[in-house]
Amino acid sequence: MNAQPAILTVAPNGARRTTGDHAALPVVPATLAETARTCREAGAAMIHLHVRDSGQRHSLDPELYRQATAAIRTAVGDDLVVQATSEAAGIYQAPAQLAAMRALAPEAVSLGLREFVPDDADAEAVDAFARFLAFANEQRIMVQHILYDDTDVERFQRLRGRKVVPQGPPNVLFVLGRYSKDQQSEPADIEPFLAAMRATPDHAGWLWSVCAFGAQESACAARALELSGHARVGFENNMQLADGSIAPDNAALVRQAAKAAESLGRPLADPATARRLMTGPD
Repeated sequence: MNAQPAILTVAPNGARRTTGDHAALPVVPATLAETARTCREAGAAMIHLHVRDSGQRHSLDPELYRQATAAIRTAVGDDLVVQATSEAAGIYQAPAQLAAMRALAPEAVSLGLREFVPDDADAEAVDAFARFLAFANEQRIMVQHILYDDTDVERFQRLRGRKVVPQGPPNVLFVLGRYSKDQQSEPADIEPFLAAMRATPDHAGWLWSVCAFGAQESACAARALELSGHARVGFENNMQLADGSIAPDNAALVRQAAKAAESLGRPLADPATARRLMTGPD
């Protein structure tokens, strides 16, 4: 039984869904703050934050991020890690994404590897990515690398070998089933990622999480927790509870994951513990 604290992250909205998809999907600072509060009470240690413009469209505007983060801090103080997304969502290109994150300098950020380095033979893309990661390291921004398949894991490891990625245990998110039929994930989708990760010499030190699409999100989260990983849940990728019904809110999905952790004997990481695990040893 693994007793390492489990980090639960809530991804409450994503880049594409709106309140037309679910009335409880948060898209403005006030509803993001309330979601942060209820999800923290349910067991989340981190919120994966997307912000929207006045038309509920995906935005990387640093000022919108600052407004949302301020509302969250008013609601929960420092008792939640706030992770900004840098997602392109078909709107942004890599230079603009990195410029927005530099301007924002968030506490934590997620970076989709293939958005920035789709080909590690592209010297210009690699250099831009390396410069941003050096900036993030200097600013003590907690970086999570988003990986969509085992080839992403292999490319990420090559970049680590070239010291493009700062040394130390990496923090990665495995996105399960992104390219499967109808984007329906299942627990077995974890295995190719883990096989690629275990091929790296320092795999025991990786901090890895999963997120999943569709009705088996809860089962995927439970399997990751069983295998010593961590989990991200929320309306960004799924709105269904394990019984197939529509979740009333994001907190209900967090509570499911928290119950899975409890059944496996894994205490939940509080935000201070999550920060320590994501920062790594000094």
